[in-house]
Amino acid sequence: MGKHSLSSIAKSVRTAMKKHSPEILTGIGIAGMITTTVMAVRATPKALILIEEKKNELETDQLSRKEIVKTAWPCYIPAAIVGSVSVFCLIGASSTNLRRNAALATAYTLSESTLKEYQEKVVEAIGDKKEQTIRESMAKEKIMKNPVREVILTEKGGNTICYDAISGRYFKSDRDTINRAVNELNRQMRDDMYVTLNEFYYALGLDGTKLGDDLGWNIERKLQVQVGHPAVENWGFR
Repeated sequence: MGKHSLSSIAKSVRTAMKKHSPEILTGIGIAGMITTTVMAVRATPKALILIEEKKNELETDQLSRKEIVKTAWPCYIPAAIVGSVSVFCLIGASSTNLRRNAALATAYTLSESTLKEYQEKVVEAIGDKKEQTIRESMAKEKIMKNPVREVILTEKGGNTICYDAISGRYFKSDRDTINRAVNELNRQMRDDMYVTLNEFYYALGLDGTKLGDDLGWNIERKLQVQVGHPAVENWGFR
């Protein structure tokens, strides 16, 4: 194996460790906590023996708390060190995740702002009707790439087949039901400050998704729905 290959492997390992550092630190922290408990349990019999020896040395039946701590604490030094390192690992994992989430939130805000400005400029340049035509053409393409295989019948009713571009599901509803769900959730947002995508799905009579708990809207970015192609209602979120 050449020097170049070893350098490439080392670089790949460093990149992987940096990328997965929160998971690695969390794993080390959890393993360290378990090890700390085991080490502390194993150190206790030795500490008890030292305490008894100290009692015999001082010819007393009971030691003061200060004497007990002074006599027994060296037995727990290894466990304390491992426990401290474990805590630092868990704190480090949490800090890394917080930094990454903050960076993602900033990037998302900038991207959303740029997209909104771009959409406004497009409408300004070509007009509302042409922009609507382009949007409906894109919706048609999505529907053609994901043809109807199953239509979910919801308790909310409705006779229009709708397509959810996020979960890729077809279901029956109508514009009034969708708009009513939007209005209700926006009112709810005044009190809760935030609603999830799954709450919107539930309002339409659909089951939630794994992604639905992570996505949503806050009071500064209210829920809006774009209704598209009339043959199959394709709705997306803003």
